[in-house]
Amino acid sequence: MWRRHAWVGTVCAAAAALCAQDVVFRTGVALVRVDAQVNGGGGGINGLNKEDFEVRDNNERQRVLYCSQDEQPLDLLLLFDTSGSMLPAMRRLAASAHTALSELRPGDRVAVANFNADAWLIGEFNDDPDAVERTVARVVDLRYGGGTHILAAIDSAGEYFHKHADPQRRHAILILTDDDGQSSASEKAVVKHMWADDILVCGLIIPTPMSQRGVAWREGEEDMLGVAAKTGGETVDADDPGHAFREMLRRIRRRYSIYYAMPAGKAGSSRKVEVSLSAQGRNRYPDAQVLARKGYTLPEKQ
Repeated sequence: MWRRHAWVGTVCAAAAALCAQDVVFRTGVALVRVDAQVNGGGGGINGLNKEDFEVRDNNERQRVLYCSQDEQPLDLLLLFDTSGSMLPAMRRLAASAHTALSELRPGDRVAVANFNADAWLIGEFNDDPDAVERTVARVVDLRYGGGTHILAAIDSAGEYFHKHADPQRRHAILILTDDDGQSSASEKAVVKHMWADDILVCGLIIPTPMSQRGVAWREGEEDMLGVAAKTGGETVDADDPGHAFREMLRRIRRRYSIYYAMPAGKAGSSRKVEVSLSAQGRNRYPDAQVLARKGYTLPEKQ
């Protein structure tokens, strides 16, 4: 089982690595990067530019320096729920893995893990799609049963990112579960860990006959919805998990990356972020919804 230790991640990007539009960046400029997904009535909205976005950091409006929808290399961790109710759904997902993983691009890395009341790493980050597909296929051969400790599993996955992810890549955890969990960790603490390493949490929520999701909330229950929302992630009810699997990977890869200058503040402190469409963007897409993380952690001084 993975364990988390106290640490603070770096949020700034190497400015020299950016291809600016009308802004010249100097090496060493500390930037905040916020990945955003913009949805409209017909699906994702593409082709926006920096003038279409408005960013507030601790309620103060920031100048957006750069915005790109380039498909950045991805470090992705697939986190499979192997509690007792999930085996039929996992068989369907494994059967569709080849099609879903075709959304990956050369250089993307994928790790695979599973969880019930504990969490285990099945396959480390790997950029070989065939090897990843073989690892995913092994999920159906695991022992199914036990509880569903969703937040603890997400936190353990975050610890793996902290130790092994490339800071210059987009980071995402995709959890595949019925989202019917038992209390295992503090949502607030898990969210702070995700912010510190800039990790997006998305979920495919797969209905099962035994799932209690949607029934009146009971003490001691937990789900992924709060963590996903606060990291800017998307959760989808996946009656057709194979199709949803592929579509989710496609949307993760096509997010906007929005950059602005990092404000001064105490190292290790959390800051709130709000990303919305600007007046110009709202005029073009009045019904659009923006999904972006709600905060980040200021890095330790280097």
